[in-house]
Amino acid sequence: MAKYLNPKADLTFKKVFGEHKHLVISLLNSLLPLPEGMKIDSVEYLSGENHHGTIDKKYSIVDVKCTDNYGRTFVVEMQNYWTTAFFSRTLYNAVLTYSNQLKKGQSFDKLKDVYALSLVNESEIKCSPNNANDYIHEYYLTNQKNAEDVHKDISLIFVELQKYKSLGIKFDNKAVDKMANLWLKFLTEIDDDTVDVDPELLNSPETAEALEIVETAAYSPEELEAYNKYWLDISTERSALAEYEAKGEAKGRAEERAKAQAEKLEMARKMKSDNMPLEIIAKYTGLTAEEIANL
Repeated sequence: MAKYLNPKADLTFKKVFGEHKHLVISLLNSLLPLPEGMKIDSVEYLSGENHHGTIDKKYSIVDVKCTDNYGRTFVVEMQNYWTTAFFSRTLYNAVLTYSNQLKKGQSFDKLKDVYALSLVNESEIKCSPNNANDYIHEYYLTNQKNAEDVHKDISLIFVELQKYKSLGIKFDNKAVDKMANLWLKFLTEIDDDTVDVDPELLNSPETAEALEIVETAAYSPEELEAYNKYWLDISTERSALAEYEAKGEAKGRAEERAKAQAEKLEMARKMKSDNMPLEIIAKYTGLTAEEIANL
């Protein structure tokens, strides 16, 4: 019985989609809102380095970057948990990729569309009440006074994997929808504990090949060590983030308490200046007799 590694890890994701052009083509064609009649036929991989410094090297390297037969560029990232800065970083990477296309002296009509596809495992993307079940979020440059005036030079596409899984999405029988379902099932159902693989994944040539690529037996001891270190780093980052957020919440609560106390003292000060009885001041402010006396 085959054992698998989680395809959402940096090492495995890049092996599947960063070394097999036909697989990343399948992923992009199935998940991106491409114009009618402009599906991707071929791609060439580009460097994933965007040449900007961040604290964490992982955050300065995109997982897969490629260009297609129309000259469009695709930036694909696998993010295992959502942070408030992730949207801004995705936009930054996309804009940087867009601007880097233009060589000095070239006219702006040389610029081609850029698509940033972000597959987010754990996320809290805010939705309007009418779209609470949306797990794919598309961002474009839009004229606020004319909804039809949309510019898709840069497209940001976020896919919430866990929301997709929890909703039990059912796709139509259209080929694109079926392939999108298969890729999302592959990304959400396959991990180190997988015993039974959905027959649909085994019956599709693309996902069946992806399954072979993430089989544990295909990796060297050094690669397995790097794989395990990746998940250790994820746990460390998540713990540090949780601690940082906890400290922020504690600080916020302390500031709220200090503000409330200051308001009570100010109220007591005014009541005292109006010669109101001590017991009345204490009743309405909650302050002690000693605190009131020291005002």
